[in-house]
Amino acid sequence: MTKSDFSTLLAHGPLLLDGATGSNLMAAGMPRGVSTEAWVLAHPDVLTALQRQYAAAGCRAVMAPTFQANPVSQPEADLAAMIPALVALSRQAVGPDVLVAGDVSTTGRMAPLGPLSYEALVACYSDTVRLLEAAGVDYVAAETLLTEEEALAILDAASSVSGLPVTVSWTVEADGSLPFGGSVYDAAAAAAAMGAAAVGINCSSGPEQLESVVRHLRERVDVPILAKPNAGLPVIGEDGTAVYSLSPEDFAAAMVRLRAAGATLLGGCCGTTPAHLQALAAALT
Repeated sequence: MTKSDFSTLLAHGPLLLDGATGSNLMAAGMPRGVSTEAWVLAHPDVLTALQRQYAAAGCRAVMAPTFQANPVSQPEADLAAMIPALVALSRQAVGPDVLVAGDVSTTGRMAPLGPLSYEALVACYSDTVRLLEAAGVDYVAAETLLTEEEALAILDAASSVSGLPVTVSWTVEADGSLPFGGSVYDAAAAAAAMGAAAVGINCSSGPEQLESVVRHLRERVDVPILAKPNAGLPVIGEDGTAVYSLSPEDFAAAMVRLRAAGATLLGGCCGTTPAHLQALAAALT
């Protein structure tokens, strides 16, 4: 998909993204602390069943489970085999009529989080994006980012090896601040200037706390706004499991308010299920 194609698609109304992957895989038996990518390849039916449910719920885009499939986060992995296999699972699950995004995220290794230089991170993501495009993704979704600089590194990398659209979203506090300084508003403006197809927020808190953030993003940038929040703030149980509070109906009602505030790409992150996205699809019609 070209950047022009993607812009045309978004101009025709909201794009319903999928919900959580990781929290649903853990509910299906994935242990904590393992490579999600390796676990999915060992249990492909779990991933394909989940993504089929998202497509049936009305989602028009799903994320291939390539969140940490990069040479920094998984230096021992055979990414040339892993990435195509993971993208193929998503494509098998949803068919040709639902978009498949190549999911990339923070390595947690670039200053101030670690020792990697900007140039090293660009090289890391260049390798990943090249493999994602060759595997047939429709666009690149850079998500759950922590700093402005890593978003710019991903955009630099993508533009150097690919013509695919790139959406960019950060995890933020309720006031729009980023976890390690700066604001999502400045970061989004910088990313939009570098050619991001859409900018916004994911993970973070629940949608009921992010209406002001979405509104201010809409005022700050001219590209489409993405909102993919959690199903509310989690409560951590005695066994360490996160329990998310928002029902599908409450999640959908709050997401409709984010749509009114200016979000065009709408989905869910941690704690959301196909039922949450089905409720949102119904609420948007």
